[in-house]
Amino acid sequence: MRGNEDLPRTAGAAAERGTVRTIILGAAETLFPGYFALTMATGVVSIASALLGMQPIAWTLLVINWIAYPSLWGLTLVRVAAFRRQLAGDISDHQRAPGFFTLVAGTCVFGTQNIVVADARIVATLLWWFGLGLWIVVMYGFFTAVTIRARKPSLAMGINGAWLIGAVATQSIVVLRGALDAGTTPPEPIQFIALMMFMIGSMLYLAIIPLIFYRLTFVRLSSRDFSPPYWINMGAVAISTLAGATLIMRAETWPLIKPFLPFLLGFTMFFWSVATWWIPFLLTLMVWRYLWKRDRLAYEPALWGMVFPLGMYTTSTLQLSRAMGFEFLKVVPQVFIYVALAAWVATMAGLLLHIYRSAVTIRARVQNGE
Repeated sequence: MRGNEDLPRTAGAAAERGTVRTIILGAAETLFPGYFALTMATGVVSIASALLGMQPIAWTLLVINWIAYPSLWGLTLVRVAAFRRQLAGDISDHQRAPGFFTLVAGTCVFGTQNIVVADARIVATLLWWFGLGLWIVVMYGFFTAVTIRARKPSLAMGINGAWLIGAVATQSIVVLRGALDAGTTPPEPIQFIALMMFMIGSMLYLAIIPLIFYRLTFVRLSSRDFSPPYWINMGAVAISTLAGATLIMRAETWPLIKPFLPFLLGFTMFFWSVATWWIPFLLTLMVWRYLWKRDRLAYEPALWGMVFPLGMYTTSTLQLSRAMGFEFLKVVPQVFIYVALAAWVATMAGLLLHIYRSAVTIRARVQNGE
């Protein structure tokens, strides 16, 4: 009799395992390549909070990232193992492929978060080397794939703000290295790599942004074309500002940087000015889309690509004020941090609601034998 009583429990447990497996496989199959922007956004808001003395928030976000980062890698590895065709399609897709740069940026921002918030030097060092390796694979894999593709989209269909994540990923390597060697002198090859990455990141922004600006101003677009990734237009120059400010502050202990100080000072100020210019324009486009055109605002993974620039602008402005001695600028991050936190909370609430609804839908399908 007991064996018969246990059958419903066994069947229920099996159904539960089937539901979990279905959820994981479904999430991996449709995983947005740019989902590591969640780690980027959480990491940079945490860093900004730590630098502004908001330690409880910084630590809470670090714990959340220690859940999010390995979880995203788990889904990515499942996708590599079980959904190679979908993965291969994304790699050569001009719209989705730039999202793979978030693997690099997410890794390095997570590393910077660990060193700034928790002083976890070993973890951050490992993440820097891992991020550098990922950068080589993703950078040349992406540009090779989109270059040799036989059938290419038009400029209007092929490019958006997500392409600038390549610049973000490159500058994130500089920022993490600067955080690791804040009070020490790294070997000259490491200093050289950091300086070189700053130059490459600057080149990528300056090469890509004219194409995006042309698309915005000369190509007819619908309201839905003004998607959250366009905030990376600002985020890319914000992290370039942070990378430049970081190198400026390391010039005293990094001998290789000193000869380039005039260049770094000018370019860093240039990048911050451009980042600041973008904010009113992007806000206007959002008002036009969601209030004037009445598009529905719903959760989508790309929203993390809007939260990240807000947190990065906060952090970069604070570090710029320190590097340049602009005390009057410190009021900006003291206000902007609350904008970034509000955007993070709203987007996280959207993600949790999305996960809940997806789980309920899949559970119902499994129970109905679909």
